Amino acid sequence: MVLSRGSQSLALSSSVQDFLSMFGRKRKQIPQDSLATQMSQKDDVARIAVAENGQILFASDSFRQLSHMDSRQNSADINAVLSFRAGFKTIDDVNSGLHHVKINGHETEFSFQFDWLTTPDQKRYLIGSEASATAPKKRKPSGADNQNSEELAHFMSLAHATLERSKKQLEEAESIARMGHWQWIIGQDDITWSDEIYRIFGFAPDEFKPTIESMATLINRRDIARVNQAFERAIIEHNNYDMEFSITRPDGQVRYIHCEGRCAIDEDDDLTALYGIMQDMTERVLYEQELKAAKESAERAYAAKSQFLANMSHELRTPLNAVIGFSEMMQQQLLGPIGNEKYLDYINGIRESGEHLLDLISDILDMSKIEAGKYELVLEEFNVAKTMKMAAHMVENRALEGEIKLNIKGIQNDALKIVGDRRAFLQIILNLLSNAVKFTNQNGEVKLECHERADYLAVKIIDNGIGIPANKLANITRPFEQVSDSYARDHEGSGLGLAITKELTELHGGHLHIDSIVGRGTTVTVRLPYDAHQALKNKK
Repeated sequence: MVLSRGSQSLALSSSVQDFLSMFGRKRKQIPQDSLATQMSQKDDVARIAVAENGQILFASDSFRQLSHMDSRQNSADINAVLSFRAGFKTIDDVNSGLHHVKINGHETEFSFQFDWLTTPDQKRYLIGSEASATAPKKRKPSGADNQNSEELAHFMSLAHATLERSKKQLEEAESIARMGHWQWIIGQDDITWSDEIYRIFGFAPDEFKPTIESMATLINRRDIARVNQAFERAIIEHNNYDMEFSITRPDGQVRYIHCEGRCAIDEDDDLTALYGIMQDMTERVLYEQELKAAKESAERAYAAKSQFLANMSHELRTPLNAVIGFSEMMQQQLLGPIGNEKYLDYINGIRESGEHLLDLISDILDMSKIEAGKYELVLEEFNVAKTMKMAAHMVENRALEGEIKLNIKGIQNDALKIVGDRRAFLQIILNLLSNAVKFTNQNGEVKLECHERADYLAVKIIDNGIGIPANKLANITRPFEQVSDSYARDHEGSGLGLAITKELTELHGGHLHIDSIVGRGTTVTVRLPYDAHQALKNKK
């Protein structure tokens, strides 16, 4: 029997022919432990089996000792272990016969008999056995061939078992990753698929023949042009590529596939094949679609909520203004005295409740405008000290009722002017002062300060109240957020004051910073540019 190897050929003994025919008939393989036992009986001879890529698939104990290979090492590159006197560039250059080699750790040369073996599935292996450490001797015609054939059989059985284990591990890994490999030889119709790709496409290997045409029938119409274009560009430009497409399986299921392709180029720089992987990405794609739909739904709901709040705020403001106005007229008895003075207390309660509700509605309306991007600043030059003192005057009665000292001595430059939205600036100071008074205990103090820096104006509101826990500082400026500890829950409010203040500050191109220690108080610093118009222009 002659096994072809390029332009060379190798004549093997009848025992090797029997061994190969055993693989051809798919006989039961020799058990691994039996092979190991048989091989261990011949440890006095150094032997190796090498795959076409140069990896040593098997090495006997004698060879491992000779080459100092680690006993735990499953494989190694032949070039890292031994070198041929003939100086072959690649393993393909090694011809069958006796060769002189140097092995790692030895100065002297060893003689090894090398033979090429090709299995029925067209896999080639280089088999080497130590011959003599002296000059090459001609091998005996019969006994030596028989012994060599037995060794080849053992080596091939071990190599076959190793390949089977590797194939099984690859199949298991591809199944876990829902990924299979493929190859298409240029000019051929058939595409080679691994078993996992058949599973992804919904076929058994014997039910479907993958070709360019048959695969195209499974790809959904909206993706077929893009897939064809990717293949064509890869062939023309020799470029690697990746893409995603969807298919419809025979059971009607739609699956989403991620495909990565590489180009196989020969020594003449010609494209010989395309190969790569396909991965079932259906679960990820469906999850992303659900997230996108949920996000869009949430955005629509949020926009609808903001619009609803804005509409309701306008609807409620009108009757509340009337309630507050008429209650003030009755309280002041503008149309004459009220018969029962008890009614005056009721009227006062109506007015205070109406004013409180109006404040809440105003906050909601302002926050809705800001979130919808409809809050527009009216920029003008205004007096900072005058506006800050006005805000302090507006909370003065509340401070007196709580027996809290309101200190505005930190406002020193009465002539200072900036360019900004006067109403928004007043609301910023008013919100911060109201919060400071609200969360400061009896006999406490709230300070209002104004500092002129080189590039910005710093306004500080300092109190010695209950403070804010450190873990709440990051969220306290979010809409509807409040410090939820029990000592703070008895204070009324919408939870929008700081959120509105932060947004109005940033609309001016400024920043808001909060420092606080529980039980010692809070300092809120608002940094605003002297000219908001120029600051916003530079920011763009």
